[in-house]
Parts: sequence; structure tokens; C-alpha cells
Amino acid sequence: MKPRWVRRPDGSTWGDFGEDDELGRLNLLTPERRLAAIREVRTGDAFCLSLPLDLPGGNVLNATRHPPVRHVIERKHGHPSVNYPVRFMDERYIDCACDDAVTLFMQYSTQWDGLGHVGQFFDADGDGVPEPVYYNGFRGGRDIVGPDAEGGAGARRLGIERMAETCVQGRGVLVDLHAHHGDARVLVGYDELMRVMDLDRVEVATGDMLCLHTGFAELVMRMAGRPDPAVLHQASPALNGRDPRLLRWIADSGIAVLVADNYAVEAFPNAPDAPGTCEALPLHQACLFRLGIHLGELWYLTPLARWLRQNGRNRFLLTCPPLRMPGSFGSPVTPVATV
Repeated sequence: MKPRWVRRPDGSTWGDFGEDDELGRLNLLTPERRLAAIREVRTGDAFCLSLPLDLPGGNVLNATRHPPVRHVIERKHGHPSVNYPVRFMDERYIDCACDDAVTLFMQYSTQWDGLGHVGQFFDADGDGVPEPVYYNGFRGGRDIVGPDAEGGAGARRLGIERMAETCVQGRGVLVDLHAHHGDARVLVGYDELMRVMDLDRVEVATGDMLCLHTGFAELVMRMAGRPDPAVLHQASPALNGRDPRLLRWIADSGIAVLVADNYAVEAFPNAPDAPGTCEALPLHQACLFRLGIHLGELWYLTPLARWLRQNGRNRFLLTCPPLRMPGSFGSPVTPVATV
């Protein structure tokens, strides 16, 4: 068979985990590393790291994503499926039941970005013609298809269900940017990230799941479904995706996934006069397209961050599988940190 690609992007991990790999750096979440993560549990306290899935509210962060809409379906005899009377064999009502349905944007609130979420026009064939390509050379139009394809739009490869099948459990490591910068809008590059990690004695090992606390999701919570774009678009520290040393460190660090409590993990929009790439989301390109690192966005990390700082810790057991929804490009997630 013709190889899927003959050229891979500079600095990528394409092929490192196998020519048909769809997991990327999730391959680093081995049984041995899960056991090491379990050993971080000392008190048994658990933290829910998800926002309510109807937050942030509205569509000010992304105009194409909207809050979930709940639907109540009709049951027989005209009864709605809420407090629906259930008859027993002798026709007595002895039970009642409730069901609902939800129209849900998969990447509206606390979420995972799947590897099929962001690709690039890239000449993987070496024929001089850039084409839509995703992690490990999977192709737009064949592996990632639109609504005109048989069976409809979706990820035939790199779907979020592949992530779910791994269970996504390992050691979380938290870097508390908010503790050093508060709610100020600060672009965090390599130097600043290393400074904060050194001050807080944070060490990152291969297979760790790196979580960045910026305080952004706490602001979203306080706004209670009425987000103020003037505040949010200028709030909280965010990674500078245009810093080549930061991108190199992410590649070399061996982290399995990268998570933040803000929108997009990296600053977006970034500085228009920043040197280097013209990509709108360079960290997304580096992680999802080249390295196979899933990104978590809008996680609710503030209560966990406070507890960890009060107890002089930064490591914990993290369990965070997405919905096992075949073909989706991302997914809501309700992560659990156990300390």
C-alpha cells in the first residue's frame, strides 16, 4: 500500500508510536505510570474539575459555539417525559420516570480537543502540493470528512473515542500561574513558565498531565452565565504560543496532555506583531498536529489549586476520559483529581 506520508513536519512525532497511531502522547500513560500516579493519593479527597456545562454562557468566547439546549420528549398519551406515570400490570400507577435529550456543542465548556480538531495544509506526499492533513498524516477528505461524505461528517480516524478508550488516567501536575500573576493578562513564555515552576518546585516527568491554573474559569464561574467579553478577553495569564523555546520545551518535556482553565490554553488572539509563524493558534498546531498532545480547555482548577498550595503539593491522580462518542473532534469532560 502507498504510505500515508513520506514527509513529516519538522519536530513532529509522526510514526514514533506506529504508522497507524491515533493516540499520540497518550501512549505514555502506561500501567506503570498510572501506578505512580495512584501513589500520589494521600488523603482520598476528590475535586470535580469541570465547569457546569452551560457555562461560560452565551457565545462571547466563540461565536459558533452555543450553550446546551435541553429537550423534553413526548411520551405516549400526550404525557411529557418528566414525572411520567408508569403503570404496573394491574394498571395502577406505582412509578414515575424522567428522560430528556440535549443538543450539546462538544467543545463549548470544559472540554478536550481531539487530534482531529486542528490540522494543517501540509505537503505530506512530497509532491509540492499542500493538502489538509492531521496528526500522523491522516487526511482531510478521507479520514476527516465533511457532511457530504457517506454517513455524514466526522473523524473516521483520530475520533475522540480513541482517547476515551485509553481511560485517560495518570499523574496530574499543576502549575499555578494565577498565584504569581493574579487576574492580569500576561503572556507566559518559556522563561516565565520556568521561573514559576522553579519557585514552586514543580517537576514534570515523562507521561505527566500538565495543568495550568490561570484563574480564568473562576472568573467565568463568578459571571454566572453572563460573561463579560471586555473582561474575559483581557483576563488571566496564558501561554505565549509564539515562543519557540516554549514550544520546544513542550515537545521535549514528555508530557502526555496539556490542560488549562482558560479558553484555548494559549493566548488568543495573540499579539498581531509577534515574530515568527503567522498561524492563528501556533500552540494548537504544535500540540495537536505535530506532537499528538491533546489539549484540555476551560477546566475548573481553582479549588484544587488552592488546596494544593495550602498543602505544599502540586501532584495528584487525574482521571479524565472524554465521552466515547465515535467520530467527534472533541468532547465535554468531567475530570476528577484525587489527592
